[in-house]
Amino acid sequence: MNDQALSLYITTEHPCGYYDDRHSANLIPDPQQPMNAWLYSQLVNKGFRRSGGFVYRPHCSTCHRCIPCRLDVARFKPNRNQRRCLKRNQDLTTHIKDAAFTDEYLHLYQRYMNSRHSGSSMASPTEDDFKNFLLCDWGQTLFIESRLNGRLLAVTVADFLSVGPSAVYTFFEPEEQKRSLGTFAIMQQIWLARLYELDHIYLGYWIENHPKMDYKNKFDSVELYLDEDWHNKNDHET
Repeated sequence: MNDQALSLYITTEHPCGYYDDRHSANLIPDPQQPMNAWLYSQLVNKGFRRSGGFVYRPHCSTCHRCIPCRLDVARFKPNRNQRRCLKRNQDLTTHIKDAAFTDEYLHLYQRYMNSRHSGSSMASPTEDDFKNFLLCDWGQTLFIESRLNGRLLAVTVADFLSVGPSAVYTFFEPEEQKRSLGTFAIMQQIWLARLYELDHIYLGYWIENHPKMDYKNKFDSVELYLDEDWHNKNDHET
């Protein structure tokens, strides 16, 4: 990271968020090192991401399935379904806002989480849950709103970094499934990266053959962080 020495630590194990029968651990930067947008950009390019202000990279002793992934913006070409998604949502307006809490955001977030995670600890999130997961006080986080005649349908949360947008989360109106708003959110971030001539968008982690990650297989030009370097995902699969 530009010759800057940064100590890294491994957390204790905790229940895995992707596999019920597994435990996971994380690699984290020195908690005494103040985090900022520049340092976080370097860490994102090394496969890290954040949850609230907590920066981490999976580092599990027996499982190595969570692989950092990013999309090469210059090489990306939308497929037929993605072009249809853009056409289907051309009636929406896009607004880019600085990240903040509002009741409107929270109500949409609650509807989305209650639809996707009914009966789990993630259902019925509070204002603190929203803030602690999506916001941080040391970066430039953007909310990309999608509205239909003023009605909020989706919010894409992304950190705007020197290496490119880093996706944090997307939540949208559960009743609008036909619009494929999750796909639309990635397309918006590609547009944002191209607008500012940034090379990549960072999509978090990819897990092969996991249903929660299937949507990432639908995008070409995805790269995976393996052996401390980025590689074309298609090369990894072969």
